[in-house]
Amino acid sequence: MQILPANVFKAWILSVSIFILFGIILCFAVADTIEVTDAEDKTVVITSSERIVSLNGSTTEILFALGVGNNVVGCDASSSYPKGIKEKLPSVGYQYGLNAEGILSLNPTLVIGREDVRPPQVVQQLRMAGVTVLLLKEPRTFETAKQRLLTIGKAVGEEKKAEELAKTLDADIKKLKTKLAARKGDPKQKALFLYLRGTQTTLVLGTDTAPGAMFDIVGAENAAGTIKGNKPMTAEAVIAAQPDVYVLFTTGLESIGGVDGLLKLPGLAHTPAGQNRRVVTLDGQYLAGFGPRSGRAALDLFRGIYEADGLFVATGDEKRP
Repeated sequence: MQILPANVFKAWILSVSIFILFGIILCFAVADTIEVTDAEDKTVVITSSERIVSLNGSTTEILFALGVGNNVVGCDASSSYPKGIKEKLPSVGYQYGLNAEGILSLNPTLVIGREDVRPPQVVQQLRMAGVTVLLLKEPRTFETAKQRLLTIGKAVGEEKKAEELAKTLDADIKKLKTKLAARKGDPKQKALFLYLRGTQTTLVLGTDTAPGAMFDIVGAENAAGTIKGNKPMTAEAVIAAQPDVYVLFTTGLESIGGVDGLLKLPGLAHTPAGQNRRVVTLDGQYLAGFGPRSGRAALDLFRGIYEADGLFVATGDEKRP
């Protein structure tokens, strides 16, 4: 048998050791990666969620609910929950007017947002810079809301917490279904969602919006009819719709001077909603975010439309039994 020279043998041992060590490191690296599916059904490989930038309010709320708020290093201007978050975190601008430089300045390892963030070239620039970007569909049902919650939970290594939040959402959905069952066969209330920013911005939101989806969920008839997206509010259209109740974001009602200011807008006093001063307001993120609190928001919307008189206000901070 041929005996290898000592120096050759040592070199062989060193090579084998390096190979084994590399294999071990590679195994650890693979074990630490997380794979999730994005809005385009593509696999996104996440290697670190230590520094997260959130590109929309729903994502920010979910991240804090999952207990990884300390990992969030920046958020967009639509992030309003938890309260005071915009004052605590650097802003990267609005989700439809982003710039790559501002996001990259925060040294993120993971950026999460909705699939329609703009401009799209910002996403390309982030990925070219080596940043992992996860874009997800904006939910319009509880099922898709749970799926997004679970996906983000997996992405940041908090699957168990995400499952707990999903169970809480399921419990609220069950309560809502009980209420809906009790109303089976009763006539639906006609609800009209008004998006207001003072007297300069007065819009009606249609069936394909988040508030429109919530109307379907709570068993209300959308008085906007077949309107898609948003349309300017006109006195003639509101009077023709004859809504039983007006629904607004809380900030919208505040911007117009409360219920008295609302009913001064052309046509709004000449409907059943106006004559009975039936107004429901919910915090915007709470009602339209389809986040962890969306089951509670639907319950509040149902209460406001079907179980309350006059003005009903829900902030999302109220404790529930």
